[in-house]
Amino acid sequence: MKILVTGGCGFIGSHTIVDLVQNGYEVISVDNNSRSNPVIMQGIETILGKKIKNYPVDLCNFEDTRAIFQENPDIEGIIHFAAYKAVGESVENPLLYFENNNGSLVNILKCVDEFVIPHFVFSSSCTVYGNPVSIPVTELTPQQPPESPYGSTKQMGEAIVQQTMNSLKDQQAILLRYFNPVGAHPSNLIGEVPVGRPANLVPAITQTAIGKLPQMQVWGNDYDTRDGSCLRDYIHVSDIAHAHTLALNYLVQKKNQTNCDVFNLGSGNGSTVLEVIKTFEKVSGEKLNYVIGPRRGGDVIAIYANNDKAVNELGWTCQYNLEDMMKTAWEWEKKLAGK
Repeated sequence: MKILVTGGCGFIGSHTIVDLVQNGYEVISVDNNSRSNPVIMQGIETILGKKIKNYPVDLCNFEDTRAIFQENPDIEGIIHFAAYKAVGESVENPLLYFENNNGSLVNILKCVDEFVIPHFVFSSSCTVYGNPVSIPVTELTPQQPPESPYGSTKQMGEAIVQQTMNSLKDQQAILLRYFNPVGAHPSNLIGEVPVGRPANLVPAITQTAIGKLPQMQVWGNDYDTRDGSCLRDYIHVSDIAHAHTLALNYLVQKKNQTNCDVFNLGSGNGSTVLEVIKTFEKVSGEKLNYVIGPRRGGDVIAIYANNDKAVNELGWTCQYNLEDMMKTAWEWEKKLAGK
């Protein structure tokens, strides 16, 4: 079965391509490398021992996007990752995020409709919950106003997918709400390659430890959490990747309850920013140079997942703990630095 992965050179997309192929799927990719590094495709191909076709297409261009489907009439499923994802940047430039994230999604869904692609998996986010009224959050936890334009694009994206599926007869979708993917593939051949200064915690930690950054900043220590820093649910990227294979299997086997099912993908445990730093220092043996700064616009105070639905219905379990996440992220950072 041929699957199109959008954003295939990205952090989660690359790991998912590996997992899909290792579980018997044929994969083609689309990624114009505007926010990713083409060297990642080399790592994918080294792990798999085979070439993966990648189309360097901007999904905001409908005709170029449609041409992929014309050339591949046997596509039976899509996993749609391609999106901008930096919360801070979205606060500074919201129109960029609305145009890119939702425009590309609309173009892909037009092709789902026209070419009758039966299986669609959408890369969503725990940002759709905003600052939740209670934690852990389940799939039924009421959504609060998003804290950032990035979160808005994910709330809108979910609505676009759900309402599109309601209008179609032969297509079904799954929305996967990720919490905080970190780490790198255990082969040390693929991992996260941030563009510019990293906006996410773990690349900021590893780049500071390796010396790429002189110092990192913890955004606030006066939140209502165990130690005052923001609390998140960190999950290894390989665990997230495998959930996509399971989600496709679920759709193929017609186990979905509705035409657009929803699953949280989180470890079920919350860790604060300062706890993540301490874990990194423990596994790496490096003392991190960080300072406490002011709160950052767009940040949710605390959120972690109830993942019972994914465990029970998809058969998904997490194989990696926080120490594994920090260790693989650090090994990847050292490889990038040639150490």
